[in-house]
Amino acid sequence: MRTIWKGALTFGLVNVPVKVYSATEDHDVPLHQVHEKDGGRIRYQRTCEVCGETVAYADIDRAYVDEGQTVVLTKEDLAALPAEKSREIDVVEFVPSDQVDLLTLDKPYYLEPDSKSPKAYVLLRRTLEQTDRTAIVRFTLRQKTRLAALRVRGKVLVLQTLLWADEVREAAFPALDEDVRISKKELELSASLVDSYSADFDPESFVDEYQKELRALIDAKIEAGDTFDVSETFGEAEDDSKSGEVIDLMEALRASVARTKAARSESSDKKESTKKSPTKKKAG
Repeated sequence: MRTIWKGALTFGLVNVPVKVYSATEDHDVPLHQVHEKDGGRIRYQRTCEVCGETVAYADIDRAYVDEGQTVVLTKEDLAALPAEKSREIDVVEFVPSDQVDLLTLDKPYYLEPDSKSPKAYVLLRRTLEQTDRTAIVRFTLRQKTRLAALRVRGKVLVLQTLLWADEVREAAFPALDEDVRISKKELELSASLVDSYSADFDPESFVDEYQKELRALIDAKIEAGDTFDVSETFGEAEDDSKSGEVIDLMEALRASVARTKAARSESSDKKESTKKSPTKKKAG
């Protein structure tokens, strides 16, 4: 696996250096579009609909269409936005794990300890396990601020990006509001059917049959010599940015707890002060 990002998990004053890896990969067979006559690769060109010219990627800006008007956003406009460039994964809060809606879970990433001692990493992992909590975090990846859930999978911390609340559609189906009567016998038969299909889930027992047959078809064509001489190369740059070390874990923990208690105490004192302060009467 290749590292796609390096940074540090932070909660309070505790700093946990980590490397980030994509936890999943696509095994679909990559297919290209070609000319049926001679197998020539079909490529798409960026063409301007106004002047008809082919436009280089460097000369392309972004735009937003609003009520018949096109708003052009230049590279300078986008660069001026307050985009985060932090190398920190900030813990916002720890929530009960069952409160994280599975519908909001998006892309998962593995976190690997990136320090001489994995003690802080293991401490956070065990704390999440013991408290049955999931950490809600914010971090920046590819110039976008993202919300994510930090949870435990075996011995590894998994960072799984979350959809924002307004990205989840409401399931408003009138048919679900109808009063449907289900008899006791129907429920019993349905439960019996479920029981007959019951088993322990084993993901490795399921295979993508379409991709399997597609790969077999490709191999057969290669063996028969039904191919063209084509070579392509792919590469991916690796991020080599550095991350900090945890200096004194116990001291950081103590200081974080003390700071949190002080902040809560100050907030409580302000509320009490507001309650006790007399209300001035208006002159009549």
